[in-house]
Amino acid sequence: VQLQASGGGLVQPGGSLRLSCAAAGFAVEDYAVAWFRQAPGKEREGVSHISIGHGITYYADSVRGRFTISRDGAWNTLVLQMDSLKPEDTAVYYCAAAGPRYLDDWLDESEYDYWGQGTQVTVSS
Repeated sequence: VQLQASGGGLVQPGGSLRLSCAAAGFAVEDYAVAWFRQAPGKEREGVSHISIGHGITYYADSVRGRFTISRDGAWNTLVLQMDSLKPEDTAVYYCAAAGPRYLDDWLDESEYDYWGQGTQVTVSS
């Protein structure tokens, strides 16, 4: 199983970025998947999650209404569309996958078995 994140970069406040996470070795639609991020000097935190089955989505309060998580089955990719970006969104973003199961707590990093390498997002004027 492999995850490869991409799409990060430098963007001005109010701008948008689209992160992708290409999955290999499993079908992204069959696993619980998520995005986490880690800002400088801070602990890694959960950003968004899609459950298995009906694909219920969850968001951290700080990004709800601005970020959208989705899965692209045709390309076996997890996507995070980020709009109305703020300087406080600056962080390294990681994609993660758990097994084909429902999670007790999607914010708990220990629930996830596989992690991508991270992609840097910088929001600055």
